[in-house]
Amino acid sequence: MSDELNPAVPDSATAEGPETESEETVKQRKNGLYPGVSDELAENMKSGWADTELRDLTPIPQAAETARRRAALSARFPGERLVVPAGNLKTRSNDTEYPFRASVEYAYLTGDQTEDGVLVLEPTADGHTETIYLLPRSDRENGEFWLSGHGELWVGRRHSLAESETLYGIPAADVRELPDALREATGPVRVVRGHDAGIEAALTDKVTGERDEELRVFLSEMRLVKDAFEIGELQKAVDSTVRGFEDVVKVLDRAEATSERYIEGTFFLRARVEGNDIGYGSICAAGPHACTLHWVRNDGPVRSGELLLLDAGVETHTLYTADVTRTLPINGTYSEIQKRIYDAVYDAQEAGIAAVRPGAKYRDFHDAAQRVLAERLVAWGLVEGPVERVLELGLQRRWTLHGTGHMLGLDVHDCAAARTETYVDGTLEPGMVLTVEPGLYFQADDLTVPEEYRGIGVRIEDDILVTEDGNRNLSAGLPRRSDEVEAWMASLKG
Repeated sequence: MSDELNPAVPDSATAEGPETESEETVKQRKNGLYPGVSDELAENMKSGWADTELRDLTPIPQAAETARRRAALSARFPGERLVVPAGNLKTRSNDTEYPFRASVEYAYLTGDQTEDGVLVLEPTADGHTETIYLLPRSDRENGEFWLSGHGELWVGRRHSLAESETLYGIPAADVRELPDALREATGPVRVVRGHDAGIEAALTDKVTGERDEELRVFLSEMRLVKDAFEIGELQKAVDSTVRGFEDVVKVLDRAEATSERYIEGTFFLRARVEGNDIGYGSICAAGPHACTLHWVRNDGPVRSGELLLLDAGVETHTLYTADVTRTLPINGTYSEIQKRIYDAVYDAQEAGIAAVRPGAKYRDFHDAAQRVLAERLVAWGLVEGPVERVLELGLQRRWTLHGTGHMLGLDVHDCAAARTETYVDGTLEPGMVLTVEPGLYFQADDLTVPEEYRGIGVRIEDDILVTEDGNRNLSAGLPRRSDEVEAWMASLKG
């Protein structure tokens, strides 16, 4: 990584507010090799550049959908100013940052994904006017484009405000002017918190936690039912994820020679080539690590004869993520005890998926899957029946541990801020997308089960769309039944 000057000018508003033009100075890196910029060089860098404005852009594919979402938001909060930030870059260490991911609320309402953006809906007599506040292109007059660590020659070109208006269908303005405007604003204001400290500081005397939470909850509940664009993006995410699982199976021998990291890296390659990123930290859990629900260290051995629990999802360029799990025999064949446990989880998942349909209670698929698992645990003598007693007391949870699914979308655990009565106590509707993912986990140190069970963890997870007449398994491209898994693995290795 090149190491020269610190940013010449600020790129965004901070908690202390943006610097004015008169305050913009070239800031030298403490140990930079150049002592400064001569007047002659500064003047030379201002000129001789071609016009690169993009004038043939078309709106983003989801522009009509994002417009409808903003209209619904406007109708819910008439007469109130609504502020939805994208968020800022976060420091990883010293002067390096984590890759930026826009806040879900901002991306959902605009389709934009750039740091420091803010959507503002200003109240009018009959609704709201919309403005998307963004950083304009790097300034060539003050040298920002080549001196700033976030300038165009360092991190790449930003869209101009005019280009952004075309792409997103929203009037665009310079975000550096927004904090002052918000400080002077009057009337009721709501802001989505937790993403932009500078914007929140500008509104500190105008907002309340209760009112802001109402905004966050409403935006979360808006996403419970997906539109056609979202469903298409989720299918893309799943299709890429299927290919990522195939990639992993093909290199299991290399993972055995190295570690779980080889599996992690293999899937990540698919995610970065076909999508934006992984949707969450990949769980590449071999052997007893499969009993750790969110094993993301991925630094353990991969051994023939053991199982690999792979829980991973590709995130699309529009930020929708898949979430799929398969538990695979590393050598291609389940042992007798592995198959017994796997088939129990498969049967539980079948019961759960069958319970997903419009009009059903959200909890129904969880209850159906848990009943099957409780029945098997009783039949195996691992817990004393009857099954009704086991379920009433939750005794099966020693080995099932988690809920059987969650909503899926822009977040892997989507709609998490929704009210309980509209989510887990709600009713399924067409357009909802959720995971069905029962599991059984027998910890390596669990002395209540026979030794042959210990260290075996199995989870099977699919992404299910609620349709008008039932459901559709978006991840049906990956086999689930134990014999089909073995045949699929053999075909890929062959």
